[in-house]
Amino acid sequence: MGNLNKHLQTHTNEKPYSCDVCGKEFSQKFYLNQHSRIHTKEKPYSCDVCNKTFSQRCHLNKHNQTHTNKKPFSCDVCQKEFSLKEYLNQHYLTHVTEKTYSCDVCNKEFSRKSYLKGHIRIHTKEKPYSCDVCKKEFTQKCHLNEHYRTHTKEKPFFCDVCNKEFSRKSHLNDHYRIHTNEKPFCCDICKKEFSRKNDVKRHIRTHSNEKPFSCNICGKAFHQKSDLRKHYRTHTKEKPYSCDVCNKGFSQHAYLSEHYRMHTNEKPFSCDLCGKEFSWRASFRLHFRTHLNVKPFSCDVCNKAFSQKCSFIIHLRTHTNEKPFSCDICNKLFSEKGHLNTHYQTHIMVKPFSCDLCNKGFSNKNYLKVHLRTHTKEKPYSCEICNKVFYQKSYLKVHYHAHSNEKPFSCDVCGKAFRWKASLRVHSHTHLEEKLYSCDVCSKRFTQKCHLNIHYLTHTNEKRYSCDVCNKTFSQKYSLNEHYNTHTNVKPYSCNICSKQFFQKRYLYSHSRTHRKDKLHSCDVCKKEFHQKSDLRRHYQTHTKEKPYSCDVCNKGFSQQAHLSEHYRMHTNEKPFSCDVCGKEFSWRTSFRIHFRIHTNEKPYSCVVCGKSFSLKNSLTKHYRTHTGEKPFSCDICNKEFSQKSTLNEHYRTHTNERPYSCDVCNKRYRRKRHLKRHFLSHTNEKPFSCNLCEKKYTEKRHLNKHYLSHISENPFKS
Repeated sequence: MGNLNKHLQTHTNEKPYSCDVCGKEFSQKFYLNQHSRIHTKEKPYSCDVCNKTFSQRCHLNKHNQTHTNKKPFSCDVCQKEFSLKEYLNQHYLTHVTEKTYSCDVCNKEFSRKSYLKGHIRIHTKEKPYSCDVCKKEFTQKCHLNEHYRTHTKEKPFFCDVCNKEFSRKSHLNDHYRIHTNEKPFCCDICKKEFSRKNDVKRHIRTHSNEKPFSCNICGKAFHQKSDLRKHYRTHTKEKPYSCDVCNKGFSQHAYLSEHYRMHTNEKPFSCDLCGKEFSWRASFRLHFRTHLNVKPFSCDVCNKAFSQKCSFIIHLRTHTNEKPFSCDICNKLFSEKGHLNTHYQTHIMVKPFSCDLCNKGFSNKNYLKVHLRTHTKEKPYSCEICNKVFYQKSYLKVHYHAHSNEKPFSCDVCGKAFRWKASLRVHSHTHLEEKLYSCDVCSKRFTQKCHLNIHYLTHTNEKRYSCDVCNKTFSQKYSLNEHYNTHTNVKPYSCNICSKQFFQKRYLYSHSRTHRKDKLHSCDVCKKEFHQKSDLRRHYQTHTKEKPYSCDVCNKGFSQQAHLSEHYRMHTNEKPFSCDVCGKEFSWRTSFRIHFRIHTNEKPYSCVVCGKSFSLKNSLTKHYRTHTGEKPFSCDICNKEFSQKSTLNEHYRTHTNERPYSCDVCNKRYRRKRHLKRHFLSHTNEKPFSCNLCEKKYTEKRHLNKHYLSHISENPFKS
């Protein structure tokens, strides 16, 4: 009798049992009990094998079959087996091709009469079912029931394999195909297969290029209605989905789901080839192209290919010179939105990202990531050719130009090509003679900001970088790196022509000029030629006698700023260049280099006549005059000629009777410094010159030479 009463309620539509939480009504108390577990999250049925819990017994029974691997239901047509009857029923639809019911309006055919009835309401616009909560109307009752769940948040359908819950059964059926990998729907044009019928409908529009959904505001058309709904939010600025953690709003639920992974650090997408994990599917797809080397987007102008469409669009702007993003504050234009966002922070001076180790602030999160590698010494990007590693990917890209000898950036004025865009920007200032950056202390101007920053250190005398070996300090990091080579004796820079090696790159650059025969810049006055224009400018001052730089202490004038800077050290007694071998310090770099050849015994200048080598170029020049007999320096008083200027200066003192060198002991004065040194030995009783044969010692070398004659048996002066 109870079963009859339950059956009669299906005719009377009587639902005497209602939920106290959401008000939903049920015809039987059993259904109400099942429904209440949605609110209480109660799952009283558990699996004996894996302890997984379920809210309904029937769900547990279905789940048990995943352990037994039983498939009791088989298809009569293709013999395919299924673990559940609903899977079989869903599968049968793939075989049913007969559609006996057709629409009189559009001739669309259906396999069931109920499907046809629901379809006819599309033409009649009839919507007999309305929601009691929001009054929304529907053509079919099942659609109304599904809609109710948006208010109750009920998800009565769940997957037995992964326990995922769904509000609609159709969504569950579609989801099951993920596990079975079944794709029953196929495109007639390209034969691509899909697991859902709607997916194949949308796919067909990519062939027909049909975009039936258009925006009423801007007229933009879309393949899918959902895309149009999302697009509308770009006009309304509506962001209905907000993050519970940081309250950030999003226009799409998918964006919110992806954003949550920033907080949870969840990375559900992993690469099967290299194991790298990603938080977003789009990032994973882009990464996978690096393995396949797929670059589907190519430029029609220069044929350069790209793996990402956004990179391709940005690249096109390099040809069109389009800069669609402008700053509201200073009206500066940018080709990329990311560059604009970074630029905005220069106005507000906000640096929200700070380093935990040194507290340095950054305006961009990527800048912080790169900075952290300076602490961890991590260099994740390596060159496939020479295995050199880099902190940033951009540095690796620029480095590849060194192998390919590619110089993609060329000057519009003179046509000179450069490997780096920054080098081209710096070069462009040489045409404009523009120096945008000036020093606040001395008003000196510079073409680059980095040069200005380096110049500031000359005022502050700050030396932040110190050597771990000898504790010597440097104002610039590259100077420290080059200094390390003196300890390790590494000479990383070698000449391509003669293979000579150098500690520093600038030494190699200077050396390379000795091989070049072409001297492009010549003097209009004396026709002397130079490799560089800067050398020619300095040479001109020897003709004009111009000395624009003067010393504040003694008013001495100089033709070059570098000479003035070196001269200052005479007053300050500063000696910034020290020998790592013997510790001797020098005021001038050239003096230090010459001194260092004493330790290396390097004599790079050799005489072509007799082969004698010299450590100094001017020593070689003086030596040549012993072969040529040339005496270019003459006395204005007696016309006596000399091969060296220093000898002429000493000769002048015979006329002026000047004796600038005096003995500290007896105050005796001398015209020449070497005479004073020789005299000083008479006070110290030092005899530095000794005979190798009898070990007799002398204060002067000429006395030793005379002594040697006493050991020679035959007197060379005897007639």
